Amino acid sequence: MHDKFENENEIANADFEQLETAHINVKNVAPDSSATASESHYNAADIQVLEGLQPVRVRPGMYIGSTDSRGLHHLVTEIVDNSIDEALAGYCDDIRVRIHSNGALSVRDNGRGIPVDIHPVMGKSALEIALTVLHAGGKFGGEGYKVSGGLHGVGVSVVNALSKYLRAEVRREGKIYCMEFSRGEVTMPLTVLGETDPEDTGTTITFIPDPEIFETVEFSADLICTRMREMAFLNRGISISVDDERTGAHNAYCYTGGIVSFVQYLNKNKEVLSEEPIYFCAEKDGAIVEVAMQYNDGYQENILSYANNINTHEGGTHLSGFKDALTRVVNNYGLKYKFLKEGDTKLSGEDVREGLAAIISVKLQNPQFEGQTKTKLGNSEMRAFTASVVASGLEDYLEEHPAVAKAILEKCMQANRAREAARKARELTRRKSVLESASLPGKLADCSEKDPALCEIFLVEGDSAGGSAKMGRDKRFQAIMPLRGKILNVEKTRIDRILTNQEIKNMVTAFGAGIGDEFNIDKLRYHKIICMTDADVDGSHIRILLLTFFFRYMRPLIEQGYVYIAQPPLYKVKCGSEEVYVYTDEELQRQLDAFGRDKKVEIQRYKGLGEMNPEQLWETTMDPEKRTMLRVTVEDAMAADEIMTILMGDKVEPRREFIEKNAKLVADLDI
Repeated sequence: MHDKFENENEIANADFEQLETAHINVKNVAPDSSATASESHYNAADIQVLEGLQPVRVRPGMYIGSTDSRGLHHLVTEIVDNSIDEALAGYCDDIRVRIHSNGALSVRDNGRGIPVDIHPVMGKSALEIALTVLHAGGKFGGEGYKVSGGLHGVGVSVVNALSKYLRAEVRREGKIYCMEFSRGEVTMPLTVLGETDPEDTGTTITFIPDPEIFETVEFSADLICTRMREMAFLNRGISISVDDERTGAHNAYCYTGGIVSFVQYLNKNKEVLSEEPIYFCAEKDGAIVEVAMQYNDGYQENILSYANNINTHEGGTHLSGFKDALTRVVNNYGLKYKFLKEGDTKLSGEDVREGLAAIISVKLQNPQFEGQTKTKLGNSEMRAFTASVVASGLEDYLEEHPAVAKAILEKCMQANRAREAARKARELTRRKSVLESASLPGKLADCSEKDPALCEIFLVEGDSAGGSAKMGRDKRFQAIMPLRGKILNVEKTRIDRILTNQEIKNMVTAFGAGIGDEFNIDKLRYHKIICMTDADVDGSHIRILLLTFFFRYMRPLIEQGYVYIAQPPLYKVKCGSEEVYVYTDEELQRQLDAFGRDKKVEIQRYKGLGEMNPEQLWETTMDPEKRTMLRVTVEDAMAADEIMTILMGDKVEPRREFIEKNAKLVADLDI
């Protein structure tokens, strides 16, 4: 295993960005008393009006969420969403995404093609308006599209604004039309390139992201493939392909089973309680609710919700309706058939969702999303509609499948008992305030600083490295917690057993933010949690066990970028009086060349952190002004869940396949 995990086939699909941390001096600047009246004057002339696509370039985060890798890939989603909207309208069944070797990306569909005729009011072609005017599109009047994800009318124009080059090619009415743009400005007006078969219709958008806007302009084929596969699941029968010119890879997705196939995919590496997923579908007043669900023998819930094909990461009314109905129906069934007794504590929502994989997909005419990035559905009517569909469908299913119903109830009741045991264990891990606490957990050496934003904690492998770290650290803001060997693999264990593991209890207590459903990021005592382990197989295993624990029970730590991996040097190279620390084998070779191959050079290989004295450890790994760390992030929760199950779950065969597939990627295995 290695630490960067840069594709879907690596654990947690985490994009570990290598970053240098540095001290930033911030000081208050008092107002200049010498400022003149004219300098402080504020009138209408000071009001700046941003026209056209300028607002997008000035505040890109308002439109795409961020300017990092996530925001970059949101551009792809915006273009594909338009093609999907064509598919939902019944005019498109083939979407092709191509990552070009020159840094461009193109999306081609066989829909109707964006109109090119002159708009009666604006006096410009509809194509130009769609690409250069915010809130312009065919989805406002309700005639062009009955169901759509891109209702703001900003998708393709935002992509145009944030691209240093964009080319729109439209096949429509037997002709091929083309326009080109740069940073939202027209560089080639609407041009007829030639003729084509009148049956050949559609739109091709090719763009190169603007490096002035984005932190990275490198597209991840794995992230794009994950999203395209997701879209193919949600739209049965539609063919979506991804071609990567950089590697020659080709991936094609088309699923006739729709979200039923999606749930089977989520559970493909798990033991399931029913042969086939449970499926319900209903339509009312132009709105459609689809639900597919299936229990597995695991302990994690994996519920994904969508509105008009948009992944609503933060849920919304449709997800709330699903959860309410699920909890109510399972409890009612348990009481009816005496699995539960009158007066007993009811099964909680967490109990009935343990080990559940589910997809909730709704399609409606006027979705109300919170924000342009559409992460939460707000339509109040969808809560009651989704709840009624799930309640009636699940009640019928449980009555018709008593064996499956029994297995589900027994699993929920086991979860309930485990959760009660976990509640008691959790009480032992709740950290009192620093003043109330007489002793620190485990062998924690705490820091004196109380502001979490300034504090960091090193999770260190063993007492030897822990001793060096304690002596070498800056006691003001650096805490050290030695771990005794490998922690429990939480992927295979229920929460009540997890909380009996001493190392986990110590971490939960030290962090102070709770665990699982009770985790509260606002109570976190350290905003940098740094895994500092040896550069060998055991060290890698400990890191992965820690990441598994954080991902399953403290996911906000990773989502908010609080988890880091320390990068200690691999070698110390000495030539005469000059000493240099190097961190990779490639860097070692460059350093040897720099010293001169003919000179006498001493090379020390660090097998473990315990081999370093405190001064060396501080200088190379712990000093914020000099160290290099990897920050752990999760690009895609679904892909992360899948890879966690493969690598850390019970099934051996998927893990063997993963190793065989990725063995060639290992350049140097240190055993």
